[in-house]
Amino acid sequence: MFVLKNVGKLIFGSSSQESMIELPQGQLYLVRPLSPKGYSELIFKDATARIRRTGQDYQYQLVVQRVYEEGEAELLDDEEAEDEELNALAAERDEKTFLLDEALHFRVESREGSQKVLAWKDLSGDVGDVYEFVCDPSIKSAQVETFERIARQCQYERKYRKPYSTASEADLQQFDFEEQPIPQASPIHSPTLARSIESSDAMFQLRNEANVGAKRDHAPSTASVLAEPEPQSYEESEAEAPPAKQTGPPKPPTQPEPKEIFAMEIGELHFFDFPSGAFVLQDASVTAQVSDIGNWNYWLHIASAERQWLGMPIIADINPVFNFEFLSFIFNQFTEDGSAYSWLLRFKDNKTLERFQDGLMRALWEQLNEVKWTKVKEQDRQYVLDAFEDLNMEDAPIEEEEEEEPEVEEVEDDAAQSEHYDSDEEQDDVETQPHDTYTNSALAVGYKHDRSFVVRGPKIGVFKHTPKNHLEFTTNISKVETPNGEKFVPKKVMLHNEDRNLILQNDTDPNKLYRMDLEYGKVVDEWNVHDDIPVITFAPENKFAQMTHEPTFLGISRNALFRVDPRLSGNKLVDSQLKQYVSKNDFSSVSTTEKGYVAVASNKGDIRLFDRLGINAKTVIPALGEPIIGLDVSADGRWVLGTCRTYLLLIDALQKSGKNEGKLGFEKPFAADSKPQPRRLALTPEHIAQFHHETGKGVSFTPARFNTSKDGKETSIITATGPYIIDWNLEKVLRNSKAPYIIKRYEDTVKADDFKFGTDQNVIVTLPNWVNMVGKQSLKRPTRESIAGDFQRLGTPRRSSGRIGTRESGRYKLGRDEVVNSPY
Repeated sequence: MFVLKNVGKLIFGSSSQESMIELPQGQLYLVRPLSPKGYSELIFKDATARIRRTGQDYQYQLVVQRVYEEGEAELLDDEEAEDEELNALAAERDEKTFLLDEALHFRVESREGSQKVLAWKDLSGDVGDVYEFVCDPSIKSAQVETFERIARQCQYERKYRKPYSTASEADLQQFDFEEQPIPQASPIHSPTLARSIESSDAMFQLRNEANVGAKRDHAPSTASVLAEPEPQSYEESEAEAPPAKQTGPPKPPTQPEPKEIFAMEIGELHFFDFPSGAFVLQDASVTAQVSDIGNWNYWLHIASAERQWLGMPIIADINPVFNFEFLSFIFNQFTEDGSAYSWLLRFKDNKTLERFQDGLMRALWEQLNEVKWTKVKEQDRQYVLDAFEDLNMEDAPIEEEEEEEPEVEEVEDDAAQSEHYDSDEEQDDVETQPHDTYTNSALAVGYKHDRSFVVRGPKIGVFKHTPKNHLEFTTNISKVETPNGEKFVPKKVMLHNEDRNLILQNDTDPNKLYRMDLEYGKVVDEWNVHDDIPVITFAPENKFAQMTHEPTFLGISRNALFRVDPRLSGNKLVDSQLKQYVSKNDFSSVSTTEKGYVAVASNKGDIRLFDRLGINAKTVIPALGEPIIGLDVSADGRWVLGTCRTYLLLIDALQKSGKNEGKLGFEKPFAADSKPQPRRLALTPEHIAQFHHETGKGVSFTPARFNTSKDGKETSIITATGPYIIDWNLEKVLRNSKAPYIIKRYEDTVKADDFKFGTDQNVIVTLPNWVNMVGKQSLKRPTRESIAGDFQRLGTPRRSSGRIGTRESGRYKLGRDEVVNSPY
């Protein structure tokens, strides 16, 4: 007799996790026909397979869960009973979940002796890897057939976003993937099968057959190192299927007349196929042309002798990536109907790719800056080109082994939390949306005290960081108003004076700042900074100044950098420490190091490095073209992190040669023929296309930040775009790992995010009506499933006595009698 070890329903509720069908007994294997890791791995000796609903319409999961022999589960429960949260994490390790999508190629096969096998692709594994659920002989054929039919219905609903009841039998046949045999898994009691040359050859043969099955007009280039997709088995009645979002190459528009051609090269054209998750060869010989079409507009045109493939404007949203190791150029295309696609051009040698890169970057630069590329200094041109290549940076670790992330004690609850507080006691009254018209807009994380502050209209929510890495709502500062009683919505906030004060800015009066005393929960001072110099943004005097009694801080206007000293009478700007430029530099962001070195970025895209105020910058880092909307600096000043809309810019400020070797760009200027080595951090074009495919929106990053600690080095970078938070591993970035980031998707747009002080393992996330702290183990590698989002926990939260959870649970909801007017 077997039992399921599942505490998920007890913790999260089961309203959104309804099982539709279940196969109660079988074994789960992971079969890797081409992998050096071994041919076959037994994942669960005894398991159950089922299909369940999620919290989203038309989204379903295939779930395989380990089952235990009688008494075994109780024994393990006893061992883990001391910590319910670790118990919940252990339960997750006993369950494999897969989003039911046609990319899985879910199929069923009958074998000798009436054995039934369910199989689906491992989308996060290597080419050819498949999961196999081998049904127990006690499972009847009718059960398996019903399971397969429901799986097809779920895939239909996900693809077309409508109930399967509208589908004909022919519509469901498109999800019948029987084009290739399922590899044989190793029997439970036999040794693991050795991988043979024959099996490898057979797999490559299958891949070639798949290309033929896709009904392409020509055979793929055998020299191509890119993955080829497996076929989609559409029946003759495909035309009768309901219209779906196009996943194939779009029809090219009319090509404009070029005024000047910057580059024209021959290469292979590949298209990223969403269902298979691979680049598919479209044409073995195309001509790619970059041209100037006038008025600072530029055009990319790709065509062969037989077909016009692609025509598109060259703008920042194409997210260009040049990879000289694979002689490739990868980019995105956004069409007028809001669709996103990803393409790859592969050239014959380095010189060809270099010529094409020069032409395309010239076009992109001129489009962004409206300045001719020929007027840019040679070293600045090389700086721009280097930023768009997959470069290895110095001091990067040589080892490529994937390190394991340390386990952190955390259980996240993603259920929607209301920002409205009441004392209604009805059991079925579930509040998931607030009554006010405001949304959360800004976040300030405490360094000195374990508090976070979230701005919501003219209110500020105060949250305590608990020892178990949750957020506990403490209080609501209900009125943000000037000393004269005028209510306002803070545009920017900054903690100050050992986290006892909060510096606020009113967007309607940029020449003034306000000091809120957090012990009283109200604004007590109004500071006029300068009559003629408006404040764009402000920053602490040094990286950790908010932990001290340091009274001064820094500010910038569009063309000035200055110090603000609240102790001065009258205007608070310190005239002796004002650096004002005659030209319009259009400053946008400022950040400081532990020693008080200052970095200032602009909407033009350049960055200035100062060792002190009132003088010229020691180093000016050239612009790549996009405005910089956020800036952070590592505590030691080694790394400068700029945020642009579609990418991050990581710059090494340490000088490696010359008379100033070993000095930072803050301390001594770089030589005329030397510039800091840039690193452009961008999502891969394939992931950008998949993000857009899921959300209908392009990339727009929130200001990125390093993790911050007085004792340790920076190891991670956190940012967000749309409903995704993205954690970049700094070590993997420096050694040029592919996609060195992990992600987590939410149901709504992320408004603000930052690391908890002193760690890179916990992130505080703010959505429009929701705030929480999440552990890094909740973030996953970007796969089709993690990009689509795992919403199995996002059911309707249960309520008891008008409150949600306990004070320690991270999802506590106060009653009206518990709301107070002061934070402490």
